[in-house]
Order: sequence, then structure tokens, then C-alpha cells
Amino acid sequence: MSGLRVVPAWRHGQERLYVCLADGRNVAWYDRETSRVNLLSEDREAEVLDALGPFLTGQVAVGPPPVPTPVEMARMALHPDDDLAPNRPGEALRIALERDPVAPRRLRADARHSALVGEKAVGAALDGLEGAGWRVLHSIPLPGGARVHHLLIGPGGLFCVGTLAVRKQRVRIADPLVTVGRGDPVPLLRGLRSDAGRASFALTAEVRPVLAIAGTGAVDLHLAAPPRDVRVLREPDLPGLARLGGVLKPADVEALHALARDRRTWQRV
Repeated sequence: MSGLRVVPAWRHGQERLYVCLADGRNVAWYDRETSRVNLLSEDREAEVLDALGPFLTGQVAVGPPPVPTPVEMARMALHPDDDLAPNRPGEALRIALERDPVAPRRLRADARHSALVGEKAVGAALDGLEGAGWRVLHSIPLPGGARVHHLLIGPGGLFCVGTLAVRKQRVRIADPLVTVGRGDPVPLLRGLRSDAGRASFALTAEVRPVLAIAGTGAVDLHLAAPPRDVRVLREPDLPGLARLGGVLKPADVEALHALARDRRTWQRV
């Protein structure tokens, strides 16, 4: 018996199997996606492979961990306070509601609650694209109090996704105005284009705007004409973005994600 034990864990959405000593120290890990066993202690190769035997499938490469890429080095050097990757969908709304909860006697419902539900739903749909080579960031703060609800980066390019939360209401779009139910028209598409333009400036890459409509029940959507350069998608249609490709290579996706997750990237846009 080698005394080694195998511990499964998830890292960046992918499963790894860590091989540990009795005291908890790692001596190797098996990356299923790359079919590679990374050894931290080469003299234990036989023991590690024996411990991993029940989990290995097909041809497996064995050797020391690969040298970190410049993107990985930049990510490791990023201070946690400047890292936007941990932001949850609607992070800014969550914080605002924690700091200023709804008064129990307020007559009208706080719109932030429905907005948060919408951002969470859209965020979950976008997070589901990560298995297809896409990366997502949520609630990116911009100078002046604005924010990008969601930034999607993947083979099909970059998308600034704004969320519109509705509840069984008719949505009428006459570019740039968006009218929900009996409410007043709001130039929502103008603001979304502005956010996408600021993101393009920050990342020095084209970022295209998307309006994602989230709501309970079927959404009654009326378009006076297809909006110029803005995709309008219902929440259930968002997974269709995964079919887009031919714009960015995987290395470009990772490099842009590393740049976008750094809070300092957005401070001068």
C-alpha cells in the first residue's frame, strides 16, 4: 500500500483528481480534459499511477506540470480585490440590497428584486456555455456608476449582455427605445451600445451588444424593426450563442478573459 489517496476537486469548471499524502500534501494531479498526470514528485510516479489506476482512461501523458503561460502568470499575480471573476450574476444588486434592504411598509415593490432575478437567470444561462469554450464575467463596474451586466467571451467573439427583467409583460422595441408593459419608453439600446463601446475601448477588441430578456412565462416581444447591431434574445435562446465561432482562438479567449477580469482594466473607460 502506497498510502496515497485520490481526492476529486473542481478548478475553473473542470474536474481534477489530486493525489495526496496522508498529511494532505499533493504529489500529483490528473487533468481529465488534457489526459495528463502532472507529477510534483517524480520519484513517486509508480505509486501515483497505481493510485490513479481505476480513474485513468485511454492514453495518458505523465510528467512535471507545464510551465505557466503568460496569461496564467498574470492571473496568479492578480490581487483578489482586483479580480472580477468571482462576481456572481447581479453582484452589484446583491450588495445594494444588503446595504439598503427594502422597507417593510414600502407600497411599491422594489424593482431591484426583479432585476436581480433576471440577471441571475441570464447569468446561469451564460455560465452554461463555459463547457463549449466560452468564458463569462458578471457585474463589471464602470466609472460613473454604470456596469456591464455580463461579458461573454468565446469562439464567436465578445458580447456585452444587458438584462431586461419582465413579468408576463409586452416588450416593444423601436430602436433605441424599449417599452415594457404600460411603462414609459426608455432608450435602453443606446445605453447598451455605450457599454459595449466602453468595453471595446478597454479590451481593444470589438464587443457586440446583446439585450437578453428574462422573465417568468412567455415573453410577448414586438420589434418595430431589427435593431441596428444589437442582438435581442429571450433567455431560453441564449445557449444558441454557443454555435457562433470563427472569431477567437482558445488562446485569445483566455488572454481577453484575463484582461477583462482585472478591475484596473475598466478604470479609464
